[in-house]
Amino acid sequence: MPDVSFSFAGHRFVPLASGALYWPSANALLVADLHLEKASFYGIHGQFLPPYDSFDTLAALSAALALTGARRVWCLGDSFHDSGGAARLPVAARATLQALIHQLDWVWITGNHDGDSAGTLGGRVLVEAVADGIALRHEALAGAAEPEISGHFHPKVAVRIRGRRIVRRCFAMTPQRIVLPAFGALTGGLDVGDPAFVAAIGGPMLALVPTAARLLRFPVAA
Repeated sequence: MPDVSFSFAGHRFVPLASGALYWPSANALLVADLHLEKASFYGIHGQFLPPYDSFDTLAALSAALALTGARRVWCLGDSFHDSGGAARLPVAARATLQALIHQLDWVWITGNHDGDSAGTLGGRVLVEAVADGIALRHEALAGAAEPEISGHFHPKVAVRIRGRRIVRRCFAMTPQRIVLPAFGALTGGLDVGDPAFVAAIGGPMLALVPTAARLLRFPVAA
């Protein structure tokens, strides 16, 4: 695994191109906004999408765990697209996920889409957690004094390179906060320059895009 790490709150973190964040000293993998069973939710409401999003997302998660060797997983909310998603999970996908949960120290942070419903599959369910002085929650808390890692906003960044506009999901970082990109296969994103994002997160902000060889850093204008 190439060294594309950065420092935050006195700790070293390794962002992955998949959208996961590895915390070496905690041997933990952090992911946010898996939105499992989003396709089946849309299907129930008459919009039919290929029903493979949960399989693709879990395959990416398994690959990130194999790459890092992490023994802990913190899922920072909206792990399912709705509170009924865990019950709709296909048998094979459920078996894959529960095998991972039983092998690892697994924590579900509740999100605004899924609440505590993921806990029916195993693991621990928390509204938020604090690890080595860093708060882990679903949505950034305005005015929080402690360093914080969260999800919810699905950050992405658009850059222009050689006349081409390129959009990539990214990690958004300020001196006080990290916001993880959405990990799910069917998730969209909010541009880090959007006024709503800037107002919620503050600044100065960097958009971090990990590649196979290095970590790209893009300042975000207020």
